[in-house]
Amino acid sequence: MSDTCCTAGLMPPQGVHLDEGVRLLYGLSKDQLVDIIVDSAKNWLAHDGLWFQAIETTHGMEAAMDADREAWRRFTVIEAQRIMARLGIEPGGGIPALVECLKHRLYARLNLQQSVEVSATRALFQMVECRVQVARKRKGLPDFPCKSVGIVEYAEFARTVDPRIETRCVACPPDPHPDYFWCAWEFTLRDA
Repeated sequence: MSDTCCTAGLMPPQGVHLDEGVRLLYGLSKDQLVDIIVDSAKNWLAHDGLWFQAIETTHGMEAAMDADREAWRRFTVIEAQRIMARLGIEPGGGIPALVECLKHRLYARLNLQQSVEVSATRALFQMVECRVQVARKRKGLPDFPCKSVGIVEYAEFARTVDPRIETRCVACPPDPHPDYFWCAWEFTLRDA
């Protein structure tokens, strides 16, 4: 395969034939690749929001929330499985595996998040700055009431990483929350 696009010295694995959209990535600098990753995450989030708004407009908020929960129930498992595969993490890795996987989510490319109070059996995860909530605040809108979706999203993600992990919502809109985070989730490893 003749790849004049691969100027960074990186080449696709031997014998692998890639679409030109993937092949061109091998010629980009690290900074260009990071820009593409962040931009792709923004595009994903924009699609998520537009999808939600389309359902809300045609079927109402309750139907949109129901559909959103169901979509997240499935997507978060796929996302966790792909992150684990990419990182070589097997299911059952406990809290350390979960904390590492949370750093690799699409949201981690857009939002300021942190894991605090981390031990072998417990972690507290905080969404310090949420792109969706900040945009709503800037527009003078109330917090998006994402708690029911978040419960599904974070519990299923954690359970995919390790079925022994239990998830508890500390606070998430519409709950009141302190100024230093939008939502917070406690993950606890129960006895196997």
